[in-house]
Amino acid sequence: MFIVFFSIKPFSCICYYFQIQTNKTMNTTRPCGCKGHRSCAVCEADFGIVGAKPVWLDNKDRIYYYDLGGDNLKIETLGLSGLQVIPEFISKEEEIALVKDMDALPWDKSQSGRRKQNYGPKTNFKKKKVKIGEFKGFPQTTKYIQDRFSTVDLLAGYRTVEQCSIEYTPETGSSIDPHIDDCWIWGERIVQLNLLSSTYLALKPYTGNHDRYNLKDVESYPATIHNGSVVHNPVVGKLFDKPYTFSRNYNQQEKTGAHTYIENNEKKDPENKVKNTDQSEFMVKIPLPPRSLLIMYGNSRYEWEHAVLRQDISDRRLIIAYRELTPPYLPSDEGVEILEQANKFW
Repeated sequence: MFIVFFSIKPFSCICYYFQIQTNKTMNTTRPCGCKGHRSCAVCEADFGIVGAKPVWLDNKDRIYYYDLGGDNLKIETLGLSGLQVIPEFISKEEEIALVKDMDALPWDKSQSGRRKQNYGPKTNFKKKKVKIGEFKGFPQTTKYIQDRFSTVDLLAGYRTVEQCSIEYTPETGSSIDPHIDDCWIWGERIVQLNLLSSTYLALKPYTGNHDRYNLKDVESYPATIHNGSVVHNPVVGKLFDKPYTFSRNYNQQEKTGAHTYIENNEKKDPENKVKNTDQSEFMVKIPLPPRSLLIMYGNSRYEWEHAVLRQDISDRRLIIAYRELTPPYLPSDEGVEILEQANKFW
């Protein structure tokens, strides 16, 4: 028996260890759906793998909790913005019926203990290719949610082109690794409807370069939201000519490995209420109550990786994640074809 140590690079404050039998390997696709270095409670049991819970820094002051209805001065000092959480976006009765309808449809196995239902075009982010494939629209029972987006100012003109249902359960040790949704084809506004149980979305500043997640593309098309308002969306006749402005110097970061996110921290935090804000050693947790709608845009969308941690799943939790097209795809032939399919409900 030997021990293999994995370091989840984007979350440098998290350490995992796995104890693996000599006749077992993690470098395979397993019946539970996991592959590569990812694992869940099921394959950890089947393969004799002992997965430890994440070990956080002893300094708990470096984990910040977003207050949905209170003072978030500390969070603002860390530079996090571009978030809206709308409680009770659907009613309890709607939630019960919605979950029943979702469970009447097939669930597919996914990685890290999750299951999913994916409705949207097939995308290859590395090759930047998209195909309609079998995409024929969305379940009719979910249409009212998309319709209700029109009541939210930040979602003006939002056209859903991908709708992905994801299931998390404590029994399977469900989680999702830190990531930024790809920026080549998925637009600025990322939307999630949280169902059944409360959890946290964990955010940590992204400390890599623009090559990953196709972040370089963000500077080639106009921002959708500016100063908290929708400024660009051809669907509703709004045009804007400026791209999103990153608050970090990625070129300097690539040369030095440093991260100069809070350049004017003393001005933002004159009383020094936030200490030890090393960008590799703190995170923010966003509470997501059942039936709440989360909107990420701008800063939180492009400059923070988000994850769901295993220890934050205490009961069955479902989300429905929504994505829109980037501005260059809206007028394109491929974009028009995708939108035509996205108008359908079955």
